[in-house]
Amino acid sequence: MEKLKNLEKRLTKLSSFALAFSGGTDSTLLLALAKKIRPKKFIAITIASQFVPKLEIDFAKKIARSIGVQHICLDVDILTRENIVCNTMERCYFCKQQKFSMIRNAAKKYGISTLVHGANLDDLKDFRPGLKAAEALGFISPLVDAGFSKKEVRIFSRQIGLETWNKASQSCLATRITYNEKITLEKLGMVEESENFLKGLGFNHIRVRCHGKTARIEVDPGQIDRLLDSNIRQKVSLQFLKLGFVKTSIDIDGYKTGGFFDTKPLQ
Repeated sequence: MEKLKNLEKRLTKLSSFALAFSGGTDSTLLLALAKKIRPKKFIAITIASQFVPKLEIDFAKKIARSIGVQHICLDVDILTRENIVCNTMERCYFCKQQKFSMIRNAAKKYGISTLVHGANLDDLKDFRPGLKAAEALGFISPLVDAGFSKKEVRIFSRQIGLETWNKASQSCLATRITYNEKITLEKLGMVEESENFLKGLGFNHIRVRCHGKTARIEVDPGQIDRLLDSNIRQKVSLQFLKLGFVKTSIDIDGYKTGGFFDTKPLQ
C-alpha cells in the first residue's frame, strides 16, 4: 500500500483541484482519494457529448453520488466541430482540447486552478493525441507521476473497495469509426446500440468498429467461440441488420485497444 500512500501525499500537496471524471477505473480511484484527503476545494467534472454512451454518463453520476463528492456534468454538442467530425488521426486532440477547456473554465468559476486527469502509465504507450491537449491546457496526471500502471490501479481500487476495480475499459464512440470517415449521429447511435446489445448477451470488453455500413465486432478472445455459436451469431446478425449494418464480421484476433490506428475502410 506504500505506492497508494505516495499517491495520496501527491494529491494532498495540491490543496485544491478539479478532476476530469469519466466514471472509469482510473478517475474513480482519484475521486475516492480526493474524498479521503478532503482538499480545501475539490470538484469532479464530467463532460457529456454524443461521443459518450448515456450509460457511462449515468454511471459516472452514480459513482460520484455514492462516494459523496461535488460533481457537475456539462453538455457539449461535439458534432458542431468540423475539425472533430471530419475524423482525422488528430480528432482526439481537438476533442480533448474542447472538453478539457470546458473543465478548465468551469474550475475557474469555483476558484480552482489545478486540473487533474486520470491517465496512467499504460496510456502513454497507446496512440492518444488527447494527452497532448491535456498537457497543453495544464492538466497533470498524478497516476503517471506516481508510477501507476492500469493493473496497479485495479489492484488498489479493489483493495479499498471500489466497484470500478474490474470495470471494462471504455473509449469514446468516435474511436469505433474509421479514420477520415465522417462522424455522424446516426453512426454513433448504431455503434452504441449494437454494443449495448452485445453487453446484454453477456459479452464484455466490446468494440463494434464501424466501416461504413459494415460492423466489425471485437470481444475478449476467450468469448469468440461463444460469439460464433450459431444461435448467438444469428441473433447478433439480425439485430445489427435492424440497426442499419448491411454486413457484420467478427475480428478473430479479439478485442484490442487502438483498433483503428493506421487502418483503412473495408472494401
